[in-house]
Amino acid sequence: MKLAQLVKFALAATIGMSVATGVLAQAKPNPNWPKNLTLGTASVGGLYFVYGQVWASLVNEKLGTNISTQQTQGPNQNIILAESKQIDFGMTTMGIALQAWEGKAAWTQGKQYRNIRAMFPMYDTPFHFVTLEKNPVKSVADLAGKKSGIGPRAGTCGTYFPLMFKALGINTTIQNGQASDMGAGLQDGLIDAFPFCAGVPIPIFSELETTNKVRFFTFTADEIKKLKAAMPELSDSVIPKGTYKSLTEDHKTVGLYNFAIANKDVAEDLVYAVVKAVLENNPQMIKGHAASKETLTENWNRNGFLPFHPGAIRYFREKGITVPKHLIPPEYKG
Repeated sequence: MKLAQLVKFALAATIGMSVATGVLAQAKPNPNWPKNLTLGTASVGGLYFVYGQVWASLVNEKLGTNISTQQTQGPNQNIILAESKQIDFGMTTMGIALQAWEGKAAWTQGKQYRNIRAMFPMYDTPFHFVTLEKNPVKSVADLAGKKSGIGPRAGTCGTYFPLMFKALGINTTIQNGQASDMGAGLQDGLIDAFPFCAGVPIPIFSELETTNKVRFFTFTADEIKKLKAAMPELSDSVIPKGTYKSLTEDHKTVGLYNFAIANKDVAEDLVYAVVKAVLENNPQMIKGHAASKETLTENWNRNGFLPFHPGAIRYFREKGITVPKHLIPPEYKG
């Protein structure tokens, strides 16, 4: 089966599960909540696209809401859309969120995005690499003079990989596009490697492995040291062996944590109910995708700067968590 067909099949299955879950939903929504809500995800082939379907479907089932997912370019665009209330919910890596909060990255054009609020922790996003076994690329340094497909320009990968290559002094030709397009490009020989970042296993990486002999590679210890010095928001991360059939040893790398976000004006009781539904139904989340094993209340502290939504604070305090003052927004009345 061709890669494009696999992607379409996976997409159809995911949407089918979501529709089925919605049909079986027994909960009646709060009449004061909006009848329709939107969650920004990312491109087809990446984990946000799948993970967003998982938690939207779960919340719809538990709360009787009607959250629909909207394909976006990823974290950057999710923040822009959530800030302007074009979507109600979104997902972002905390590195991108920090750039938005401070308004210092080129993509922010000097604007500080201060109307977004953290809801719940999702999972770690490690940066890693795949190529076809027949290609000569065996290390990050080997990407010099080669073509690298890094995903959508406005996503975490599209934002960070150029910075990483610059920090490491690697001159590689960058191509952007949906994760599924990058996978097809690698398979067709249009790019030499596919560097990407998402919770593991990355759907498109798994699909590539089913139809091709692939090679995974990662940063050296010295490269990791240089990257963490250049970008302090990066943290140590590990892709465990067995994550993919071809990965026979742990791959040490760097990563960024992901959080679900909402506009500050989304109702407190709605966000509280969403956070509660997601964090108290982890087994159901894991059935949707393995990365959800990290979607746990205790990972709330992987956010060190972005104010939590009042609804999230209410939930965490019920669990005995003292949210630091710098993470409490001015609109919180509790």
